[in-house]
Amino acid sequence: MKGHLSRRKLREHLFKLVYLYAFNVEEDMQEQVKLYLDGIHDLDDEDRAYLETTYPDIAGHIPEIDELLNRTAKGWKTNRFASCDLALLRLAVYEMRYTDHVPEGVAINEAVELAKLYGGDESPSFINGILGEISRQNS
Repeated sequence: MKGHLSRRKLREHLFKLVYLYAFNVEEDMQEQVKLYLDGIHDLDDEDRAYLETTYPDIAGHIPEIDELLNRTAKGWKTNRFASCDLALLRLAVYEMRYTDHVPEGVAINEAVELAKLYGGDESPSFINGILGEISRQNS
């Protein structure tokens, strides 16, 4: 039986879609998103609709998000970030700046938790540092 996925699980799927963005040309992403979502067996219609509408919104904000990341990460540019870290940062900044239903602290904490699962040894502290700085700039 299909049930709603948790907020955390939906965020994890969004992270994976944003991660795919780095490896595909924009024209292919619609098909990549469809293939990815078709592979999730416990996805109900409401969760699928959420992912189908939220991912393109994130992708549409990536140029501004990357500009903010480039300004914030002193001495680093997004093209030097590990792909996993970049995807997590893009998702968290999107949640912090472009949604009103995710508190900044939750966006940061969730990105750090996903970094522990998917990133390298330095990923959690790197992500926490960048997002903490963006949060301070926001206040």
